[in-house]
Amino acid sequence: MVNKIDWNQAGRIIEPGRYRLALGWLTVTADDVAIWQRDPAASFTLVEVSSLFDGLDGAEYHLGTFELSGPQSSTPCSVSGGVAS
Repeated sequence: MVNKIDWNQAGRIIEPGRYRLALGWLTVTADDVAIWQRDPAASFTLVEVSSLFDGLDGAEYHLGTFELSGPQSSTPCSVSGGVAS
């Protein structure tokens, strides 16, 4: 099962950073925020990452590939150098 998250589920994050969510810690980059600013309905794949603190304070995640809402989203997109491809 692939876990995805959208802007609402992430708490409408507007700045890059590390955020505590129910699922664990989520690191959001400036590129991720820019995608949500362009398309608030875009959804990202959650990617679990290893951490020195695994098991101590919840899982660690970052955002992976994303899908835009609307007709332009028939193919999943990913960030490459800050530009959606």
